[in-house]
Amino acid sequence: MIKEFKTFIMRGNVMDMAVGIIIGAAFGLIVKSFVTDVLMPPIGLLLGNVDFSNLFGVLKAGTTAGPYATLDAAKEAGAVIISYGVFLNTVISFLITAFAIFVMIKAVNTMKRKAEEAPAAPPAPPKSEVLLEEIRDLLKK
Repeated sequence: MIKEFKTFIMRGNVMDMAVGIIIGAAFGLIVKSFVTDVLMPPIGLLLGNVDFSNLFGVLKAGTTAGPYATLDAAKEAGAVIISYGVFLNTVISFLITAFAIFVMIKAVNTMKRKAEEAPAAPPAPPKSEVLLEEIRDLLKK
């Protein structure tokens, strides 16, 4: 059983998949930071100093009565909340990730298509034809 497991793990497909998952996770963190730290602040500024990560709705007040100034204040008070701003950030992160993957796959498909369309080198002539051509060339001289 251990030998079969070793064989399974050492297959190229499994290793490629592991590398892809690790790189994908790192890419997800980069996109999340891009959305949260770079993209959303200017959008929030354009919409009147709105911080999307602090957009929430209170379903039930906590131990201290609302209104709560921030999401953290509502959480500290123990309020039941819906954090739709965080959800919005997550949706935007997903859309950016999906678009980046789409562009990458489109580029790979374009390269494959160009490689398939490239004319193959003509096959080498048979050895007898090459010899006959050499004889012809010698006779011409």
